[in-house]
Amino acid sequence: MSEFIDDLLWRGLLQDSTDLDELRKHLDSGQVTFYVGFDPTAPSLHLGHLMQVLTARRLQLAGHRPLLLVGGATGQIGDPRESSERTLNPPEVVAGWVDKIREQVRPFVTYDGDSAATLVNNLDWTGPMSAVSFLREVGKHFPVNKMLAREVVRARLETGISFTEFAYQLLQSHDYFELHQRHGCTLQFGGSDQWGNITAGVDYIRRRGGGPVHAFVTPLVTKADGTKFGKTEGASVWLDPQLTSPYAFYQFWLNTDDRDVNAYLRYFSFRSHAELEELERATAERPGAREGQRALAAELTTLVHGAEETAQVQAASQALFGRGSLGDLGAGTLRAALAEAGLVEVRGELPTVAALFRDSGLVGSLNEARRAITEGGAYVNNERVSDVEATVPADALLHGRFLVLRRGKRTFAGVERVS
Repeated sequence: MSEFIDDLLWRGLLQDSTDLDELRKHLDSGQVTFYVGFDPTAPSLHLGHLMQVLTARRLQLAGHRPLLLVGGATGQIGDPRESSERTLNPPEVVAGWVDKIREQVRPFVTYDGDSAATLVNNLDWTGPMSAVSFLREVGKHFPVNKMLAREVVRARLETGISFTEFAYQLLQSHDYFELHQRHGCTLQFGGSDQWGNITAGVDYIRRRGGGPVHAFVTPLVTKADGTKFGKTEGASVWLDPQLTSPYAFYQFWLNTDDRDVNAYLRYFSFRSHAELEELERATAERPGAREGQRALAAELTTLVHGAEETAQVQAASQALFGRGSLGDLGAGTLRAALAEAGLVEVRGELPTVAALFRDSGLVGSLNEARRAITEGGAYVNNERVSDVEATVPADALLHGRFLVLRRGKRTFAGVERVS
Protein backbone atom coordinates (compact mmCIF):
# COMPACT_ATOMS: atom_id res chain seq x y z
CA MET A 1 0.00 0.00 0.00
CA SER A 2 2.95 2.35 0.42
CA GLU A 3 3.04 2.22 -3.36
CA PHE A 4 -0.36 3.92 -3.34
CA ILE A 5 1.02 6.94 -1.47
CA ASP A 6 4.03 6.97 -3.79
CA ASP A 7 1.67 6.97 -6.75
CA LEU A 8 -0.29 9.95 -5.32
CA LEU A 9 2.98 11.82 -4.78
CA TRP A 10 4.22 11.01 -8.29
CA ARG A 11 0.97 12.28 -9.76
CA GLY A 12 1.08 15.44 -7.65
CA LEU A 13 -2.20 14.51 -5.97
CA LEU A 14 -1.06 14.78 -2.36
CA GLN A 15 -0.43 18.38 -1.36
CA ASP A 16 -0.71 18.15 2.44
CA SER A 17 -1.45 15.46 5.00
CA THR A 18 -1.80 15.33 8.75
CA ASP A 19 1.25 13.06 9.05
CA LEU A 20 2.53 11.38 5.93
CA ASP A 21 4.43 8.60 7.70
CA GLU A 22 1.44 7.77 9.89
CA LEU A 23 -0.84 7.87 6.83
CA ARG A 24 1.43 5.34 5.10
CA LYS A 25 1.32 3.05 8.13
CA HIS A 26 -2.44 3.40 8.38
CA LEU A 27 -3.02 2.47 4.74
CA ASP A 28 -0.54 -0.42 5.09
CA SER A 29 -2.38 -1.80 8.12
CA GLY A 30 -5.42 -3.01 6.15
CA GLN A 31 -8.64 -1.74 4.64
CA VAL A 32 -9.40 1.88 5.55
CA THR A 33 -12.82 3.50 5.45
CA PHE A 34 -12.53 7.01 4.03
CA TYR A 35 -14.85 9.82 3.09
CA VAL A 36 -15.02 12.75 0.74
CA GLY A 37 -17.86 15.26 0.66
CA PHE A 38 -19.71 17.21 -2.01
CA ASP A 39 -22.04 20.09 -1.22
CA PRO A 40 -25.10 20.45 -3.49
CA THR A 41 -24.76 24.19 -4.17
CA ALA A 42 -25.79 23.65 -7.82
CA PRO A 43 -27.74 20.97 -9.71
CA SER A 44 -24.52 19.31 -10.89
CA LEU A 45 -20.91 18.72 -10.00
CA HIS A 46 -18.38 20.53 -12.20
CA LEU A 47 -14.79 19.87 -13.21
CA GLY A 48 -13.53 21.33 -9.95
CA HIS A 49 -15.02 18.27 -8.21
CA LEU A 50 -13.64 15.71 -10.62
CA MET A 51 -10.26 15.32 -8.92
CA GLN A 52 -12.00 14.32 -5.67
CA VAL A 53 -14.34 11.88 -7.40
CA LEU A 54 -11.44 10.18 -9.18
CA THR A 55 -9.22 10.14 -6.09
CA ALA A 56 -12.02 8.27 -4.31
CA ARG A 57 -11.98 5.82 -7.21
CA ARG A 58 -8.20 5.38 -6.83
CA LEU A 59 -8.55 4.64 -3.12
CA GLN A 60 -11.26 2.08 -3.75
CA LEU A 61 -9.20 0.39 -6.48
CA ALA A 62 -6.45 0.12 -3.87
CA GLY A 63 -8.84 -1.83 -1.63
CA HIS A 64 -10.27 0.86 0.64
CA ARG A 65 -13.93 1.56 1.38
CA PRO A 66 -15.51 4.86 0.22
CA LEU A 67 -18.16 6.90 1.96
CA LEU A 68 -19.38 9.47 -0.57
CA LEU A 69 -21.11 12.23 1.35
CA VAL A 70 -23.55 14.58 -0.35
CA GLY A 71 -24.27 17.42 2.05
CA GLY A 72 -27.99 17.84 2.44
CA ALA A 73 -27.23 19.91 5.56
CA THR A 74 -24.00 21.72 4.64
CA GLY A 75 -25.39 22.39 1.15
CA GLN A 76 -28.05 24.58 2.74
CA ILE A 77 -25.29 26.85 4.08
CA GLY A 78 -22.22 26.63 1.87
CA ASP A 79 -18.58 26.91 2.78
CA PRO A 80 -17.51 30.56 3.14
CA ARG A 81 -16.05 32.20 0.06
CA GLU A 82 -13.40 34.91 0.23
CA SER A 83 -15.47 37.24 -1.96
CA SER A 84 -18.89 37.51 -0.35
CA GLU A 85 -21.72 35.84 1.54
CA ARG A 86 -23.49 33.04 -0.29
CA THR A 87 -27.16 33.19 -1.20
CA LEU A 88 -29.01 30.51 0.76
CA ASN A 89 -30.94 28.14 -1.47
CA PRO A 90 -34.37 26.88 -0.32
CA PRO A 91 -34.17 23.48 1.46
CA GLU A 92 -36.42 21.82 -1.14
CA VAL A 93 -34.09 22.98 -3.93
CA VAL A 94 -31.05 21.62 -2.09
CA ALA A 95 -32.86 18.32 -1.52
CA GLY A 96 -33.44 18.00 -5.27
CA TRP A 97 -29.79 18.72 -5.97
CA VAL A 98 -28.75 16.10 -3.40
CA ASP A 99 -30.61 13.46 -5.41
CA LYS A 100 -29.01 14.58 -8.67
CA ILE A 101 -25.47 14.64 -7.30
CA ARG A 102 -25.84 11.28 -5.57
CA GLU A 103 -26.66 9.82 -8.99
CA GLN A 104 -23.71 11.64 -10.56
CA VAL A 105 -21.10 10.23 -8.18
CA ARG A 106 -22.64 6.76 -8.15
CA PRO A 107 -20.96 5.38 -11.34
CA PHE A 108 -17.40 6.24 -10.30
CA VAL A 109 -17.17 3.62 -7.55
CA THR A 110 -18.59 0.13 -7.02
CA TYR A 111 -21.21 -0.84 -4.45
CA ASP A 112 -20.49 -4.52 -3.93
CA GLY A 113 -17.57 -6.61 -2.80
CA ASP A 114 -15.26 -6.15 0.18
CA SER A 115 -14.70 -2.45 -0.52
CA ALA A 116 -18.31 -1.57 -1.35
CA ALA A 117 -19.03 2.15 -1.34
CA THR A 118 -21.81 3.80 0.65
CA LEU A 119 -23.63 7.03 -0.17
CA VAL A 120 -24.36 9.15 2.91
CA ASN A 121 -26.18 12.42 3.61
CA ASN A 122 -25.20 14.61 6.56
CA LEU A 123 -28.78 15.82 6.93
CA ASP A 124 -29.50 12.40 8.47
CA TRP A 125 -27.59 13.28 11.65
CA THR A 126 -27.57 17.08 11.55
CA GLY A 127 -31.26 17.57 10.80
CA PRO A 128 -32.59 16.03 14.04
CA MET A 129 -30.27 18.08 16.30
CA SER A 130 -31.69 21.12 18.08
CA ALA A 131 -29.69 24.35 18.18
CA VAL A 132 -29.07 23.86 21.90
CA SER A 133 -27.85 20.29 21.38
CA PHE A 134 -25.56 21.37 18.56
CA LEU A 135 -24.01 24.16 20.64
CA ARG A 136 -23.57 21.91 23.68
CA GLU A 137 -22.32 18.79 21.93
CA VAL A 138 -20.35 20.32 19.08
CA GLY A 139 -19.76 24.03 19.59
CA LYS A 140 -18.02 23.75 22.96
CA HIS A 141 -15.12 21.83 21.34
CA PHE A 142 -14.14 24.67 18.97
CA PRO A 143 -11.85 27.47 20.20
CA VAL A 144 -12.95 30.67 18.47
CA ASN A 145 -9.36 31.89 18.16
CA LYS A 146 -8.55 28.88 15.96
CA MET A 147 -11.65 29.44 13.85
CA LEU A 148 -10.69 33.09 13.36
CA ALA A 149 -7.25 32.04 12.16
CA ARG A 150 -8.70 30.27 9.13
CA GLU A 151 -7.57 32.13 6.01
CA VAL A 152 -10.99 32.53 4.39
CA VAL A 153 -12.46 33.82 7.68
CA ARG A 154 -9.67 36.37 8.08
CA ALA A 155 -10.30 37.55 4.53
CA ARG A 156 -13.97 38.12 5.33
CA LEU A 157 -13.62 39.82 8.71
CA GLU A 158 -13.37 43.31 7.26
CA THR A 159 -16.23 42.92 4.78
CA GLY A 160 -18.31 40.83 7.16
CA ILE A 161 -19.21 37.19 7.62
CA SER A 162 -22.43 35.81 9.05
CA PHE A 163 -22.47 33.39 11.96
CA THR A 164 -24.08 30.90 9.58
CA GLU A 165 -21.03 30.71 7.32
CA PHE A 166 -18.63 31.11 10.25
CA ALA A 167 -20.13 27.96 11.79
CA TYR A 168 -19.76 25.88 8.64
CA GLN A 169 -16.50 24.44 9.97
CA LEU A 170 -18.38 22.93 12.91
CA LEU A 171 -20.80 21.14 10.61
CA GLN A 172 -18.09 19.61 8.45
CA SER A 173 -16.04 18.58 11.47
CA HIS A 174 -19.10 16.95 13.01
CA ASP A 175 -19.62 15.01 9.78
CA TYR A 176 -16.20 13.40 10.20
CA PHE A 177 -17.00 12.57 13.84
CA GLU A 178 -20.36 11.00 12.93
CA LEU A 179 -18.84 8.93 10.12
CA HIS A 180 -16.05 7.86 12.48
CA GLN A 181 -18.66 6.72 15.01
CA ARG A 182 -21.13 5.16 12.58
CA HIS A 183 -18.86 3.62 9.94
CA GLY A 184 -15.39 3.48 11.45
CA CYS A 185 -14.16 6.17 9.06
CA THR A 186 -10.52 7.08 9.74
CA LEU A 187 -9.54 9.10 6.67
CA GLN A 188 -10.95 12.22 5.07
CA PHE A 189 -9.62 13.93 1.99
CA GLY A 190 -10.67 16.90 -0.10
CA GLY A 191 -9.37 19.85 -2.06
CA SER A 192 -6.67 22.08 -0.62
CA ASP A 193 -9.21 24.83 0.02
CA GLN A 194 -10.75 22.49 2.60
CA TRP A 195 -7.55 21.99 4.62
CA GLY A 196 -8.73 24.16 7.52
CA ASN A 197 -12.09 22.42 7.77
CA ILE A 198 -10.55 18.96 7.45
CA THR A 199 -7.88 19.44 10.11
CA ALA A 200 -10.51 20.97 12.38
CA GLY A 201 -12.41 17.71 12.05
CA VAL A 202 -9.32 15.68 12.98
CA ASP A 203 -8.82 17.86 16.06
CA TYR A 204 -12.53 17.68 16.96
CA ILE A 205 -12.51 13.87 16.94
CA ARG A 206 -9.45 13.90 19.21
CA ARG A 207 -11.15 16.35 21.60
CA ARG A 208 -14.14 14.00 21.82
CA GLY A 209 -11.93 11.01 22.63
CA GLY A 210 -11.93 9.39 19.22
CA GLY A 211 -9.24 8.56 16.74
CA PRO A 212 -6.57 8.42 15.69
CA VAL A 213 -7.82 9.66 12.31
CA HIS A 214 -6.05 10.97 9.24
CA ALA A 215 -6.48 13.43 6.40
CA PHE A 216 -4.92 14.69 3.21
CA VAL A 217 -5.76 17.24 0.53
CA THR A 218 -5.22 17.40 -3.20
CA PRO A 219 -3.88 20.54 -4.88
CA LEU A 220 -5.84 23.32 -6.50
CA VAL A 221 -5.83 22.70 -10.26
CA THR A 222 -4.55 25.72 -12.17
CA LYS A 223 -4.06 26.72 -15.80
CA ALA A 224 -0.81 28.03 -17.23
CA ASP A 225 -2.53 30.97 -18.94
CA GLY A 226 -3.86 32.26 -15.61
CA THR A 227 -7.54 31.56 -16.32
CA LYS A 228 -9.57 29.41 -13.96
CA PHE A 229 -9.53 25.65 -14.45
CA GLY A 230 -12.88 24.10 -15.33
CA LYS A 231 -14.17 27.18 -17.14
CA THR A 232 -14.71 27.72 -20.84
CA GLU A 233 -15.55 31.25 -21.95
CA GLY A 234 -16.30 32.06 -18.32
CA ALA A 235 -18.87 29.29 -17.84
CA SER A 236 -18.38 26.17 -15.72
CA VAL A 237 -17.83 22.80 -17.37
CA TRP A 238 -20.41 20.55 -15.69
CA LEU A 239 -20.55 16.78 -15.38
CA ASP A 240 -24.27 16.82 -16.21
CA PRO A 241 -24.62 16.27 -19.99
CA GLN A 242 -27.70 18.53 -20.01
CA LEU A 243 -25.57 21.44 -18.77
CA THR A 244 -22.35 20.67 -20.67
CA SER A 245 -22.72 18.36 -23.66
CA PRO A 246 -20.33 15.40 -24.00
CA TYR A 247 -18.99 17.09 -27.14
CA ALA A 248 -18.17 20.31 -25.26
CA PHE A 249 -16.71 18.24 -22.41
CA TYR A 250 -14.44 16.39 -24.85
CA GLN A 251 -13.39 19.62 -26.54
CA PHE A 252 -12.45 21.18 -23.19
CA TRP A 253 -9.84 18.49 -22.62
CA LEU A 254 -8.79 18.39 -26.27
CA ASN A 255 -8.02 22.11 -26.10
CA THR A 256 -5.77 21.76 -23.04
CA ASP A 257 -2.69 23.96 -23.22
CA ASP A 258 0.54 22.05 -23.93
CA ARG A 259 1.91 23.54 -20.70
CA ASP A 260 -0.89 21.91 -18.68
CA VAL A 261 -1.51 18.58 -20.37
CA ASN A 262 1.19 16.56 -18.57
CA ALA A 263 -0.02 17.67 -15.14
CA TYR A 264 -3.65 16.98 -16.06
CA LEU A 265 -2.79 13.51 -17.32
CA ARG A 266 -1.13 12.70 -14.02
CA TYR A 267 -4.01 14.15 -12.00
CA PHE A 268 -6.92 12.62 -13.88
CA SER A 269 -5.75 9.64 -15.93
CA PHE A 270 -5.65 6.04 -14.69
CA ARG A 271 -2.89 5.11 -17.13
CA SER A 272 0.34 3.66 -15.78
CA HIS A 273 3.43 5.74 -15.08
CA ALA A 274 5.12 4.30 -18.16
CA GLU A 275 2.18 5.19 -20.42
CA LEU A 276 2.02 8.72 -19.05
CA GLU A 277 5.75 9.26 -19.44
CA GLU A 278 5.48 8.12 -23.06
CA LEU A 279 2.66 10.62 -23.66
CA GLU A 280 4.77 13.33 -22.05
CA ARG A 281 7.62 12.54 -24.45
CA ALA A 282 5.22 12.57 -27.39
CA THR A 283 3.87 15.98 -26.36
CA ALA A 284 7.38 17.37 -26.13
CA GLU A 285 8.57 15.87 -29.43
CA ARG A 286 5.37 16.23 -31.53
CA PRO A 287 3.22 18.94 -29.93
CA GLY A 288 1.21 19.41 -33.11
CA ALA A 289 -0.11 15.85 -32.91
CA ARG A 290 -1.69 16.61 -29.49
CA GLU A 291 -1.40 12.96 -28.45
CA GLY A 292 -1.61 13.82 -24.77
CA GLN A 293 -4.70 15.95 -25.24
CA ARG A 294 -6.43 13.27 -27.31
CA ALA A 295 -5.67 10.59 -24.74
CA LEU A 296 -6.88 12.85 -21.91
CA ALA A 297 -10.09 13.83 -23.72
CA ALA A 298 -10.96 10.25 -24.64
CA GLU A 299 -10.29 8.81 -21.19
CA LEU A 300 -12.12 11.52 -19.21
CA THR A 301 -15.11 11.64 -21.54
CA THR A 302 -15.42 7.87 -21.30
CA LEU A 303 -15.20 7.95 -17.51
CA VAL A 304 -17.87 10.65 -17.19
CA HIS A 305 -20.16 9.99 -20.18
CA GLY A 306 -19.40 6.45 -21.33
CA ALA A 307 -17.71 4.82 -24.30
CA GLU A 308 -20.67 5.23 -26.67
CA GLU A 309 -20.88 9.00 -26.21
CA THR A 310 -17.11 9.26 -26.55
CA ALA A 311 -17.20 7.42 -29.87
CA GLN A 312 -19.91 9.81 -31.06
CA VAL A 313 -18.01 12.96 -30.13
CA GLN A 314 -14.80 11.62 -31.64
CA ALA A 315 -16.69 10.85 -34.84
CA ALA A 316 -18.15 14.37 -34.77
CA SER A 317 -14.70 15.90 -34.33
CA GLN A 318 -13.57 14.10 -37.47
CA ALA A 319 -16.72 14.54 -39.57
CA LEU A 320 -17.06 18.27 -39.00
CA PHE A 321 -13.70 18.78 -40.68
CA GLY A 322 -14.44 16.51 -43.61
CA ARG A 323 -12.73 13.40 -42.27
CA GLY A 324 -15.83 11.32 -41.62
CA SER A 325 -19.52 10.92 -42.40
CA LEU A 326 -21.84 13.55 -40.99
CA GLY A 327 -24.74 11.21 -41.61
CA ASP A 328 -23.44 8.83 -38.93
CA LEU A 329 -23.77 11.42 -36.17
CA GLY A 330 -26.75 11.44 -33.83
CA ALA A 331 -28.88 14.56 -33.79
CA GLY A 332 -27.94 15.40 -30.19
CA THR A 333 -24.21 15.11 -30.79
CA LEU A 334 -24.43 17.08 -34.04
CA ARG A 335 -26.41 19.90 -32.47
CA ALA A 336 -24.06 20.09 -29.48
CA ALA A 337 -21.04 20.31 -31.78
CA LEU A 338 -22.62 23.00 -33.95
CA ALA A 339 -23.73 24.94 -30.88
CA GLU A 340 -20.10 25.06 -29.73
CA ALA A 341 -19.00 26.43 -33.11
CA GLY A 342 -21.93 28.80 -33.57
CA LEU A 343 -25.43 27.80 -34.58
CA VAL A 344 -27.76 30.13 -36.45
CA GLU A 345 -31.49 29.45 -36.66
CA VAL A 346 -33.37 29.88 -39.92
CA ARG A 347 -37.14 29.95 -40.26
CA GLY A 348 -38.98 29.09 -43.44
CA GLU A 349 -37.17 28.74 -46.75
CA LEU A 350 -33.40 28.45 -46.73
CA PRO A 351 -31.58 31.42 -48.31
CA THR A 352 -28.60 31.07 -50.62
CA VAL A 353 -25.41 29.43 -49.43
CA ALA A 354 -23.69 32.82 -49.58
CA ALA A 355 -26.35 34.32 -47.31
CA LEU A 356 -26.03 31.39 -44.89
CA PHE A 357 -22.27 31.91 -44.70
CA ARG A 358 -22.83 35.57 -43.91
CA ASP A 359 -25.60 34.96 -41.37
CA SER A 360 -23.61 32.28 -39.58
CA GLY A 361 -20.66 34.63 -39.08
CA LEU A 362 -18.23 32.60 -41.18
CA VAL A 363 -17.77 35.69 -43.36
CA GLY A 364 -18.50 39.35 -42.87
CA SER A 365 -20.48 40.05 -46.03
CA LEU A 366 -22.15 38.54 -49.09
CA ASN A 367 -19.23 39.62 -51.25
CA GLU A 368 -16.81 37.82 -48.95
CA ALA A 369 -19.03 34.73 -49.06
CA ARG A 370 -19.13 34.78 -52.87
CA ARG A 371 -15.37 35.14 -52.97
CA ALA A 372 -14.93 32.11 -50.69
CA ILE A 373 -17.20 30.09 -53.00
CA THR A 374 -15.37 31.24 -56.13
CA GLU A 375 -12.00 30.34 -54.58
CA GLY A 376 -13.23 26.84 -53.71
CA GLY A 377 -13.19 27.29 -49.94
CA ALA A 378 -16.92 26.93 -49.14
CA TYR A 379 -18.51 23.64 -48.09
CA VAL A 380 -22.01 22.57 -47.09
CA ASN A 381 -22.19 19.21 -45.33
CA ASN A 382 -18.60 18.62 -46.46
CA GLU A 383 -19.52 19.09 -50.15
CA ARG A 384 -17.74 21.91 -51.95
CA VAL A 385 -20.01 24.63 -53.33
CA SER A 386 -18.96 26.21 -56.64
CA ASP A 387 -22.03 28.29 -57.62
CA VAL A 388 -22.22 31.70 -55.92
CA GLU A 389 -26.02 31.66 -56.31
CA ALA A 390 -26.44 28.11 -55.01
CA THR A 391 -29.24 27.24 -52.62
CA VAL A 392 -29.61 24.19 -50.40
CA PRO A 393 -32.43 21.73 -51.10
CA ALA A 394 -34.53 20.77 -48.10
CA ASP A 395 -33.57 17.10 -48.42
CA ALA A 396 -29.94 18.04 -47.75
CA LEU A 397 -30.77 18.92 -44.13
CA LEU A 398 -29.20 16.45 -41.70
CA HIS A 399 -31.86 14.91 -39.45
CA GLY A 400 -34.26 17.17 -41.36
CA ARG A 401 -32.91 20.22 -39.45
CA PHE A 402 -29.16 20.86 -39.69
CA LEU A 403 -26.52 22.07 -42.12
CA VAL A 404 -22.79 22.12 -41.52
CA LEU A 405 -21.06 25.07 -43.15
CA ARG A 406 -17.30 25.06 -43.45
CA ARG A 407 -14.89 27.66 -44.73
CA GLY A 408 -11.53 26.22 -45.68
CA LYS A 409 -10.22 23.31 -43.65
CA ARG A 410 -10.82 24.36 -40.06
CA THR A 411 -13.59 26.96 -39.64
CA PHE A 412 -17.16 25.75 -39.44
CA ALA A 413 -20.58 26.81 -38.20
CA GLY A 414 -24.06 25.35 -38.16
CA VAL A 415 -27.55 26.11 -39.38
CA GLU A 416 -30.71 24.80 -37.76
CA ARG A 417 -34.02 25.23 -39.53
CA VAL A 418 -36.82 25.71 -37.05
CA SER A 419 -40.53 25.78 -37.68
